[in-house]
Order: sequence, then C-alpha cells, then structure tokens
Amino acid sequence: MELKKIALNDVHEALGAKMVPFAGYNMPVRYSSDIEEHNTVRNAVGIFDVSHMGEFMLRGPKALDLIQRITSNDASKLTDGKVQYSCFPNEEGGIVDDLLVYRFGEEEYMLVVNASNIEKDWDWVNKYNTEGVELENISDEMSLFAVQGPKTIEALQSLTKIDLASMVYYTFEKGEFAGVQDVIVSATGYTGAGGFEIYVKNEDAVKVFEAIMEAGKDYGIKPIGLGARDTLRLEMGFCLYGNDINDTTSPIEAGLGWITKFDKDFTNSSSLKAQKEAGVTRKLVGFEMLEKAIPRAHYEIVNAEGEQIGEVTSGTMSPSMNKGIGLGYVTKDYSKTGTDIFIRVRNKDMKAQIVKLPIYKK
Repeated sequence: MELKKIALNDVHEALGAKMVPFAGYNMPVRYSSDIEEHNTVRNAVGIFDVSHMGEFMLRGPKALDLIQRITSNDASKLTDGKVQYSCFPNEEGGIVDDLLVYRFGEEEYMLVVNASNIEKDWDWVNKYNTEGVELENISDEMSLFAVQGPKTIEALQSLTKIDLASMVYYTFEKGEFAGVQDVIVSATGYTGAGGFEIYVKNEDAVKVFEAIMEAGKDYGIKPIGLGARDTLRLEMGFCLYGNDINDTTSPIEAGLGWITKFDKDFTNSSSLKAQKEAGVTRKLVGFEMLEKAIPRAHYEIVNAEGEQIGEVTSGTMSPSMNKGIGLGYVTKDYSKTGTDIFIRVRNKDMKAQIVKLPIYKK
C-alpha cells in the first residue's frame, strides 16, 4: 500500500528528517537525535508535525447523544471551548481507540483520533449513528502541529491575539494565528512539557509552520520527530494505542477509570461497571529499572522466583532520568507502588520497581 504524505512532507525532507512509515503515513521520526530532541522539548520548545492524526466533525441536535453513546467519559460536562480525553469502548470489554472530544457549540463537536485507527473509528462512529447526526471526516484536509515545551507561550504569543498565558489546560480557542483565520489553538499535548496543538487547513500548513519556526527562533525552537514524542509520553505514563491499550485491554485495567463514567449508558458500560466493582486481575503500571537495562515491548515481567506475572507494553531509556523505564500489565498482587519486579532481558532477570505515574517527576 502506498504511504500517505502529510502536507509538509517535502519541508521535513528538506530539514533533513529521517522519514519512516508510521500508521500508513510517511512521517519524520527524527531530525538530529532522539535524546537531543527530547531535551529540547523538556527544556525549551519544539514543534512536532502530527498531521497524521484523524479529525471527525459531528453536527446536529443529536451530536451529543451519539458521543455519549460511544465514548466512556461524560461529554455532557463539556462547555464551549473545552476539550475532554475519552475512549471508545468496544463490545467485548476492550478499547476501539482513545480520543479527544472538542466542543465548539451545543450542536457541533470534533473528535480527534489516532492515525492508525482513522478508518476503524470512522466505521465505529457511523455504526452507532442511528439518529441522523451529520458526520464529516476532515482528516485529509487538516494539518496539526504540536508546539511543546516550557518556552512555548513566549515562542508563539507574537503570532496571535489569543491570550495564550490565560488558556487553561484542555481548553481551546479558534482565531487568527500567523495571519491565518479560523485556526484552532488547543492547550493540549502528549509530552507533559506544556504547550499547544495548532489545527490548520492543509493549504495554510506551510505558512503556519514557517511562522512558528521563525517566531520560536529566539527561544531555541527545533523540529521534533516521532522518536522523541514516544520517550516524552512514556516518561509521563501516557498510553499509546496499539502498545498499552488495544481491542483487548479494558479502560479499568489500563488505569483509565477516571475517563469511564457510569452515570450514563455507553457501549458495554454494564460489563465494565461489573468489572470495576469486582476488581481487575491485572493492571497497567509504570516502572523504572533499578539495574542497567532497557525494557522493550513484549519483554516478560517476572517475580523474584522467576514466574511470569506480566508483560512490558512500552519501554525505553529515559533521556530525562538516564535509566530504563516502561509501562506494562502485571497481576494485581504486584501492582502496588514500590513493589519490586524483574524484567527478563535476553534471559536475564533485571530488577525494577513499580512507580506512581508520571514516571518522570519534574
């Protein structure tokens, strides 16, 4: 299958990015080194092109009803300009995808979904659209830049009249940005370093990207690839669909009980509620290595006797902590913070410890 190209494909290649296939798209994985790019975001400001993400518009008097039916969180709590993290539960106890819900108005919402699941999610939303909600898949028309890091506000403020410093986490505004009208500026991100996500039409993408790079020059802005995005999110303990959550992991097991609200009916809510009440047999935990080793996805997690108690779902060498860290599912008995576990690395059991999320404490 031919790879899809994001609007700035040629710009990234000209910047020297290493391009790799990711979720059906040709994407920049790094420009310099993952560690350098990671530290740029933690300490200054970086810009990610995440235009591969999917966006669906839902409009009409029954738009909220549909969102309530298919998502686990309570979208009725949203007001205009607010964003909510949620997931689509499936009918078997797993997760179709995790997503963001944006409320533009009483009858207008945007769902932002993972690139690898755009088609699956679109089919899922349509499957439950029995009340005539107007659905529009605008994924191929939009570009998305995540500008992240402690210097983001200073780097971006000259480009817009929107008061970035006053924007609260998980809110958004639509306005003029870099001379372009109707840009969505959202106080969201996947790094834990603060910042904004900027949604623009493809035809304005180059102009906006270049304006951000120019405005951020004095603050050390650099383009950042998917490699550093993964280490940054893992330090925060943020789930990655396909690794830490999937069609077989329940939101309760994954520590997403906080976005699973049982004061409404949604797909499979009765069995998830029963699971919450009965208690889960395994839990997603964060851990850090106590010995020098890098954990990787699918490595076995064992106890002191060498018996398997779980599996690593995501693992890396943390650039901020200079030690191996990861996420993984373990049996409930071993899920408590401070519990010693072992990661089986090439047939050697290396000691690690369960830690409270986020793994990296700023």
